[in-house]
Amino acid sequence: MGVFSFYRISRPAKEKVPEDQVRQEYRKLRNRTFWGAASAYGLYYVCRMSLSVVKQPLIDEGVLSASELGVIGSAMFFVYAVGKFVNGFIGDYCNIRRFMGTGIFISALLNLILGLVGLMYDAMVLPSFVVFLFFIILWGINGWMQSMGAPPGVIGLSRWFPQSRRGTYYGIFSATPYAGKFLSLIILGAVAGAFGWQWAFITAAIFGFVASADIFCCVSDTPESKGLPSIQELSQEPLKVEDSMRTIRLQRSVLMHPGIWIIALSSAFIYITRYAVDGWGVLFLQKVKNFGLYDATQIIAISSISGILGTVIAGWLSDQVFKGDRIIPAILSGLLGVLALGLFLFTGGSYILNIVYVSLFFLAIGVLYCIVAGLMAVDIVPRKATGAALGIVGISSYFAAGLQDILSGILIDGNKMVEAQQEIYDFGPVSIFWMVAAVISFVLPVLNWKKMKK
Repeated sequence: MGVFSFYRISRPAKEKVPEDQVRQEYRKLRNRTFWGAASAYGLYYVCRMSLSVVKQPLIDEGVLSASELGVIGSAMFFVYAVGKFVNGFIGDYCNIRRFMGTGIFISALLNLILGLVGLMYDAMVLPSFVVFLFFIILWGINGWMQSMGAPPGVIGLSRWFPQSRRGTYYGIFSATPYAGKFLSLIILGAVAGAFGWQWAFITAAIFGFVASADIFCCVSDTPESKGLPSIQELSQEPLKVEDSMRTIRLQRSVLMHPGIWIIALSSAFIYITRYAVDGWGVLFLQKVKNFGLYDATQIIAISSISGILGTVIAGWLSDQVFKGDRIIPAILSGLLGVLALGLFLFTGGSYILNIVYVSLFFLAIGVLYCIVAGLMAVDIVPRKATGAALGIVGISSYFAAGLQDILSGILIDGNKMVEAQQEIYDFGPVSIFWMVAAVISFVLPVLNWKKMKK
């Protein structure tokens, strides 16, 4: 079996499920596929967040500087951006189980190698510049592997769920990264504090291997591959003109759709603020608010739970409360996100208050991310080109996240002073950068939504 045939979308099964068993079998396979993909996608994030957790130990031990960490982080984001675009288009043609499972397996393997590289550095076998080269190359490759997670997961929603229920389940699926981030910060932070940063990467690898097994055991490619009718037949959705069109033609039409590019630009600014707090929040709490590593990781980790709530309720609110209206939840979440980020960046506050600030921010960004970067894009494109839409949104989002990592690292290092042999960090300039991005992220789609739908 060749590579292309291995990853190609499954052919319809020759044996059909008896008619009286169709509904029961469909619900069983649909639920198993959804929860298998959703839980695995959460664990994808453990293999992505491992570097963010150990930034402070890497800086303190003189292994890497903030600027070098910014370059390494951006390598992942830039590769991820291209991968999200390419894999979004490829995913429309692929077997989602094999495609998604391969990505997390290799991502886990790369984390394992980075942990071993760290142990070799600790044993003085490798110098710092070699460690830097290993990190930038392997973390860049990890970006490509990570880009094989979201497209097949969302494509699976299109293949297994009717449009009337897609918003609710998309919200749940979009919440799983926050669960993965919570696991990363709590477990990897504890492991790094107890045994060293190298073991945080090795622990992340174990989670990744578990996710790979989860996908291969639980996820099914299409209803037709299991002897079931298509989702259109199962849900009795009326066939549209585009359902009979070739996928490549629909993907070209998505590329030419101005609404998708507006959503992509808005999503880019969402990702700047989201990954600013994800990637630099722990360091900010340590250097500006004088929290220890354990307390800083706890604040970001506990706050991530609200991101789960935000993405879960976003789809439900939009579908059930606002009857498909995406604008009202986008405005409300955007304003709340700007307020909460401002409080976090420009006020002091206790351990509890900072948890409140960051929790409100992640709640708001969870809703905004789900509405803008997901549902708005899916709303205006044909079902068979869902992956293409997500690819376009993804490439702009993660290029922006990568640029954010570089610029944030430069601004943080560039405004560092040394007094009495102590490094003093001024996060003022980088905080303004993050705040401006937060404002643009929701103003842009709100002002253009009517034009985008046309």
